[in-house]
Amino acid sequence: MVHLLKSIWLLVSSLHIPGLTPIHDTPAQPQTPKSIAVIGAGSAGIAVLKAFQDLPLEIRASWNITLYEQREDVAGVWLPDPRPASPPAIPYTPLYPLLRTNTPVPMMTYPDFPFTPGTPLYPSHHHLLAYHQRYASHHDLSHYIRFQHKVLTTSWVGNPEEGFWDITLRDSRNRTLRAMADHLIVASGNNHLPRTPSWRGQEEWVEAGNGRREILHSVYYREAERYANRTLLIIGAGASGSDAAVQTVGLTRRSYISVRHQVDLPPGSDNVLKKPAVSHFTRDGIHFADAFLLATGYEQRKPFLESGGALTYDPSAHSNSSSTSRGGKLVTNSYYIFPLHQHIFSLSTQYPVDVLAFVGLPTRIANCPSDLAQGLYVAQVIAKPWILPSRDNLLKELAEREDNTRKTGLDPYVIGHAMLPDRASSSDYQDELVDFLKHKKAIPDDGHPFVEEWRRLIWTYDYLKRGWKRIEALGESEKWVKDVKTEEEWADLMYRVNAWQEEWEKENGVPFIDDLLHS
Repeated sequence: MVHLLKSIWLLVSSLHIPGLTPIHDTPAQPQTPKSIAVIGAGSAGIAVLKAFQDLPLEIRASWNITLYEQREDVAGVWLPDPRPASPPAIPYTPLYPLLRTNTPVPMMTYPDFPFTPGTPLYPSHHHLLAYHQRYASHHDLSHYIRFQHKVLTTSWVGNPEEGFWDITLRDSRNRTLRAMADHLIVASGNNHLPRTPSWRGQEEWVEAGNGRREILHSVYYREAERYANRTLLIIGAGASGSDAAVQTVGLTRRSYISVRHQVDLPPGSDNVLKKPAVSHFTRDGIHFADAFLLATGYEQRKPFLESGGALTYDPSAHSNSSSTSRGGKLVTNSYYIFPLHQHIFSLSTQYPVDVLAFVGLPTRIANCPSDLAQGLYVAQVIAKPWILPSRDNLLKELAEREDNTRKTGLDPYVIGHAMLPDRASSSDYQDELVDFLKHKKAIPDDGHPFVEEWRRLIWTYDYLKRGWKRIEALGESEKWVKDVKTEEEWADLMYRVNAWQEEWEKENGVPFIDDLLHS
């Protein structure tokens, strides 16, 4: 029956190689032996392409691999959005001009592909954009990519044993197109749909300001000057909230930051006053602020999957929810997509285990190496689906993982795909994926873990960030990085900067501050 549906789809939709056609064209084309659609050309998407490219030619020679990217270039969130950042339109990226990374560049690299000499140890977003563009160019990945093709809906046509994905897209000429794929890989990123909480009375509070008051999510934050001579309350002290606090405090009349728990704010935010969580508004309540910046994160939603029925949005889903009690569907509560094997393969009973994968969901992890480890896992499972245990066994394994998370005092349905609670877990996760493939003899065992030891050591570099800031203040940054080329040299640079700063702080009696609290 499914083969008949494929034939009908091909006759109606005209699947032109490499998998795309205007929706109203109807000439039939032959089906390729295996078609794979990837969504998103950010860090995760190009890592997936690299993993497929590294498969033996005899495996992938007849595969039709196409990546659909709604924008004009690779790099995802690191690609600036030139459009004005104002509601109701949601920007493509939360990128703001003063953004610098809070992670040193060696930790953000794809394995065996370091940043160019001269890159600052904690670089601006411009360096990250150039890095991803260079990676895609070096590995000749662009011929897989269809830029300015936005995926609108994805629907599974078939049954639990076989079928295909029916994909609807829109291109730069505003044409509606159709494509078909045997496997769908979602690499669309996590920072798109802002999580915007609301409070009782906030509309009345805004109206009473006669145009002087506003509540904006940090996805719209671009220039600190927007808050000049205003009183600002920032909700949340994560990376974007802390950055906004530091960048605006010298311009505002007064800056506050609302936090649920005790946090240490980064250097430069000494004049920002902490406030507890907001309870509610009145017309003149919360009167100390006239602008709110919501640094409250993003929802774990995939609209193109939801619109096609492949993902169900249920904000009431909570711990101890199960896929079986929901008809075997894939569900998101906006924090957590479940049930997934290793945060990657959907365990929905509506289709085979290897046909829907996510790459890039984990947070609190170095994206590029993690994305490549996940991409490698996906490529090998699609090539050799028999290496995975049964769906029932994978569901049992997932239940055990969630129970182990609960035993640490954390709720997997709240922390979502964060690599918590211990800092080593992000490296352990990547090693576990690759070790599984080695154990199944899907890839050769080279005798080395996937995560290099120098990447694991980042958690011991307590003085690194402050050391680099002092180097920049002294105007000596170029001297430190101009000849650094290999991964080993970058790792040695981190060690030297950390040791240099530690010695200086101890000699000068500087109180120790854990910079990781500010990351």
